[in-house]
Amino acid sequence: MEPIYLDHAATTPIHPKVLEEMIRVYETTPGNPSSIHRFGRDARKLIERSRDLVAKDLGTESKQIVFTSGGTEADNMAIIGTAFSRKDKGKHIITTKIEHHAVLKTCEYLETLGFEVDYLDVNEQGVISMEDLKKKLRDDTILVSIMYGNNEVGSIQPIRDIAHLLESHQAVFHTDAVQAYGSIDIDVQDTPIDLLSMTAHKINGPKGIGFLYIRKGVQLDVYQHGGEQERKRRAGTQNVPGIVGLAKAVLLSKEDLGRRTEKYMQFRQCLLDIFDESGIIYKVNGHPKYFLPHIMNVYFPGANVETLLTKLDLAGVAVSSGSACTAGSIEPSHVLSAMFGKDADESRHSIRISFGRDLSADQVEEAGQIIAKSVKDLVTN
Repeated sequence: MEPIYLDHAATTPIHPKVLEEMIRVYETTPGNPSSIHRFGRDARKLIERSRDLVAKDLGTESKQIVFTSGGTEADNMAIIGTAFSRKDKGKHIITTKIEHHAVLKTCEYLETLGFEVDYLDVNEQGVISMEDLKKKLRDDTILVSIMYGNNEVGSIQPIRDIAHLLESHQAVFHTDAVQAYGSIDIDVQDTPIDLLSMTAHKINGPKGIGFLYIRKGVQLDVYQHGGEQERKRRAGTQNVPGIVGLAKAVLLSKEDLGRRTEKYMQFRQCLLDIFDESGIIYKVNGHPKYFLPHIMNVYFPGANVETLLTKLDLAGVAVSSGSACTAGSIEPSHVLSAMFGKDADESRHSIRISFGRDLSADQVEEAGQIIAKSVKDLVTN
């Protein structure tokens, strides 16, 4: 059988139209966008055209977009930049226990520098409590960083409520939208977010390129020094083909958003029907209503996740767990541990299945049958 890729939340295949655009740039636009000659000006035009497109999609102005090397750099720029620029107003930061490590590790780094970080709990659906956030919010809180949609279980946070709560507070609101961007509509005017991170490779764009949206008036300390690119906010020669590829991926993600959402929901139901028909015991992790449509996290009691992942890989099905492989052993998912408890079975017996635009219904059905059989073999042997 042909291998079936069900790990699009990790990264997506590049769209042929994105690749075509990038190749054209590589072949026809060799100039450095900081150069004043026509070759440089041509490259600069491509960057600014792409910036305009991205800004329009978010409902903002192009000057509020800073291109980065991806989501991790955008998260670091937002969190460290805010902390350093506002440390005279306080050193208190709020985030959650289920953030991506790009946020968690950055907050841990700031703790070594004297900043105080509160990590919000989530319920068993992977969602924070607004009351808990209000209780943790202090006069000296300078930053709240809460992801839009979780990369492991897909649960969507009450971002609009958080943004409006913080409108009357000094704290800057950052959201890691890496997994959500391109899967749901995001408008930073309708939802007054101050800082937003994304990366192109989650939406069938190239790896190594992303952006940080910075609301007008929000100040960030610059910690990468060199040239004056990106309005002096991020030094380094811009990745022109990558930026063009990102913009093309953004356009494509919006063209068929409704159709893809409907298709992913059908895929999800197909898998659930197969699991039900097979008689295996399972539970879907995450919020039952507010979730990213392309992510499905499933708990299979008694099925060792490491063995299951290996078994599925050998059978030609690529899925993942939220777990990290350390020294040859699988550690429990920090997201599922936060949701269900440190020693909960869910954190050791769950897999993440994630859909993409090129998947067919036949592939999903075949993968579902393989997953069901593999689980049944593991729990009955």
